[in-house]
Amino acid sequence: MSIEYQFDQSNSELLMLMDERFEFDNCGEFRSVYESVREKDIHNITVNFSHTRYIDSSALGMMINMKRFYSSQGVEIRLINCSDQIRRIFKVSHFDKQFDIS
Repeated sequence: MSIEYQFDQSNSELLMLMDERFEFDNCGEFRSVYESVREKDIHNITVNFSHTRYIDSSALGMMINMKRFYSSQGVEIRLINCSDQIRRIFKVSHFDKQFDIS
């Protein structure tokens, strides 16, 4: 499994730790992870990119899909520990307008 995750029930938060590459091959797994907690009382999703060195356009699309999936529930999505390169990709893609990036 390339995505490690856990649901922190005390904070109603899904924590996802991404692998070195986030690309088309990981999209099904990514979707399965965020959809698997929909029935829980989720308030926050934190996606940790501390290990990620490469991200492609299909991965960007999956993050938008995740945002849409939870839009009616008001779930806050944070993208954390982004390398400078990943942060630039997010900025060019205007993700800084849609996600909390730190």
